[in-house]
This record gives sequence, C-alpha cells and structure tokens, in this order.
Amino acid sequence: MRLKRKFFDRNTVVVARELIGKCLVRKVNSIFIKARIIETEAYCGQKDKACHASRGLTPRTKIMFGPPGYAYVYMIYGMYRCLNIVTEKKGYPAAVLIRAVDMEKGKGPGRLCRELKIDKKLNGVDLVSSKELWIEEGEKIKLSQIKQGKRIGVDYAGKWKDKLWRFKI
Repeated sequence: MRLKRKFFDRNTVVVARELIGKCLVRKVNSIFIKARIIETEAYCGQKDKACHASRGLTPRTKIMFGPPGYAYVYMIYGMYRCLNIVTEKKGYPAAVLIRAVDMEKGKGPGRLCRELKIDKKLNGVDLVSSKELWIEEGEKIKLSQIKQGKRIGVDYAGKWKDKLWRFKI
C-alpha cells in the first residue's frame, strides 16, 4: 500500500527512521522496480547547516519549502543524482535523503538514482499520486535492528555534523 501524505507530514527524524524497510517503487515504461530502503539521513530546516535550505529559499531548494511528500532530486559532484523526500509542514524546509536501497547495484545515493532511473525530471514529483515514483509499506523493522549514527559528508556543518540523524539496517 502506498504511503499517504500524513506519513511525510511529521518530524523529519522520525520519518527518516520509519522509512527504513519501506519500498521505493519506480515505474519505467511498463517495468516496475521495487527496492527496500535500508539507509536514510534527515535534514531539518534552515538552522541545520548540513541542509541545502540553510541558505534560504533558492530555485534549487524551493521544493523543500513546499508540502510534504514530494521528491527533491539534485545533482552532486556534477555527475550523481540524489533523491530526497520532503517532510513536515509547508514552509519548513526539511527532507530525508534516501542513501541506500537493497539492490545489488544500488548502494549509495548516486548509484541508486542511476539504477532506478531517477533524474532531474522527477524533481518535484508528488510521491503520493505519481505514477512514476512512490513509496509503499514494506517490511516492519524493529527499532533494535536500526542503527543510528552521524550523517556522512557534513563535516562543514559545525555542531550539526554531530547529529545522529542517519539510520540504516
């Protein structure tokens, strides 16, 4: 069953943890690709210096200020796409990065986007109603099975680099 908007309209850290075990579904032409989410990171608003929205509203971050349940897709290192899910209320810029899914070639946020054919065209897609990309209920994961740690690659973020907002199986 597809996740509803109210799932995403909650605290970003809670959503990041509860996305573990859910299924990311991508439809390409008539082929459905399903992958279990196994690693996420939370990015929580303008005060979080690791969050793209920390510098305010820009054309790139506009989607993060919108309603929850939308895809925020951006490029890193000039070659990889990353998929984030917008969370919390409209006007509060927060999102969850999908870091990894359970696929042979899908480890890491850039590889998973390449394997699932997630590109810039999917930026701003409503995951609640899209026919191309959405998230479904998946395996229930016990809290004791989820490891929590520091986010990767955010050493520049001052005190925010130490937040334990990364979750994985």
